[in-house]
Amino acid sequence: MSGLLIESHFLPSLEYFCLLSRYEDIRLEAHEYYVKQSYRNRCYLLSAHGAERHTIPLTGKHGKVPIHEVRIDYSVRWQANFWRSVQSAYANSPFFEHYRDDLHDALFASKPYLLGLNLDMLSLCLKWLGWKKSVSLSASYEVKTDRDDFRNLISDKRDFRNRTILRANPYPQVFGNPFVPNLSILDLVCCVGPDAGRYISGSAAAGANENY
Repeated sequence: MSGLLIESHFLPSLEYFCLLSRYEDIRLEAHEYYVKQSYRNRCYLLSAHGAERHTIPLTGKHGKVPIHEVRIDYSVRWQANFWRSVQSAYANSPFFEHYRDDLHDALFASKPYLLGLNLDMLSLCLKWLGWKKSVSLSASYEVKTDRDDFRNLISDKRDFRNRTILRANPYPQVFGNPFVPNLSILDLVCCVGPDAGRYISGSAAAGANENY
């Protein structure tokens, strides 16, 4: 199977990892233009109030700016606010204490660029899942590629049920009554721990193996 080409997401969704589960060679798009209102700088966690969107603030305007040049805005206390939300959502989950320190350290490393933070978070998530995969950044933007191209497939503007990537199998959630599917991978690992990788493999629908 050829490698995969996909854009970077912040603490990606289960759908994202269903795609990654089929590949050993992952390449992140580093030369696309930044896309607003996307998973590139947002994720969803589950709190007592339901699914909540969390967004990383960015500096200035980012129209027609390559993703590798997009800077994170540290003039606001987004890290402290996000960490507070994580603790509120998952402090009582069965496995939060096993992942807390790694997540805290990665979050507060204060990487200047969004792509750098996303890459660190992806590496951390792969470690939690127990997946050993090759991850690299694209050297240039390729309109056509010999890899399976999933760039811009997973969009926050379209319901994941309209795609054939994730089968939303329920798992125990701290506030999941009813169950809320396709949240950040953080929700899954905090709730099921070392079984997270097995859950992803069992939830990857046949469509995850198709090239869109």
